Amino acid sequence: MTTIYHNPACGTSRNTLAMIRNSGEEPTVIEYLQHPPSREQLAKMIKDADLSVREAIRQKGTPYVELGLDKLDLTDDQLLDAMLAHPILINRPFVVTTNGTRLCRPSELVLDILPNPQQGPFTKEDGEVVVNAEGQRVAPAQ
Repeated sequence: MTTIYHNPACGTSRNTLAMIRNSGEEPTVIEYLQHPPSREQLAKMIKDADLSVREAIRQKGTPYVELGLDKLDLTDDQLLDAMLAHPILINRPFVVTTNGTRLCRPSELVLDILPNPQQGPFTKEDGEVVVNAEGQRVAPAQ
């Protein structure tokens, strides 16, 4: 079972969801802005993704600076409190599968943890080809 903490307004999140579906799976989609994870779920996802709490905070387009979250002496508990009070601060998309948890930025990181292979080609919204017609991951252009 795959779960994506999704923001439909985010291109990275939409691409990630589409790659999950391209593997033949219909995931559980949680629109975390309306239904944020519990404190325990959020802390577990961050830990399981091998991130620090600070690495899991979204700065762009959020009240990060206004809330003073750029102060480096804040504790993980203080940062988690802010993320739960303002879910827009939770970076996206987090994906949880039986193979692991990832913050899928860039979106193709989801391919590392999907239980099933891609069923066909996949091109991101910006035109970048990620998976070829044989379902094989394509190396990014240099």
